[in-house]
Amino acid sequence: MKIQVVSINQRKKTLDIGTEKGLLSLPFSRLPLKPSARDKLTAAYVDSELARRAVTYCLASGKEESVHLDAFLDYNRDPDFLRNATLHKLSVDALKLVAKSGLSKHELVRRLKTSPSQLYRLLDPANYKKSVDEMLRLLAVLGYRVDMKLVKEAMA
Repeated sequence: MKIQVVSINQRKKTLDIGTEKGLLSLPFSRLPLKPSARDKLTAAYVDSELARRAVTYCLASGKEESVHLDAFLDYNRDPDFLRNATLHKLSVDALKLVAKSGLSKHELVRRLKTSPSQLYRLLDPANYKKSVDEMLRLLAVLGYRVDMKLVKEAMA
């Protein structure tokens, strides 16, 4: 996903971006380099050097910082982003546990009753075309279970 347009909303104190998913906002308070009454946000642009996946903004003092699209998706609780973040974490944890387990890849494939390519797909943190269910099966084969807990988050 690419950022198409960016605007500064001084009234709401947000940085707003337009994507194919629509308008996403990020409050100034969530920016890495926070504007203040003395050092106002003066400009923002979609950064083509960062593949149009980040916004670079400037303060009156001349300081400049970039904020990635993921910060907007996380703040706006995008379901696809949150799913992919969960899969990424499970994949990274699974990679560590496979190395620690001492089991061969062949043995893991046998226990999962799957193919080697499927195992490598499960262990690839950058691959999001897998299900949480498949990751839970892999972790179970490694001798772990995942405890999920629902936590009510404060609405932004």
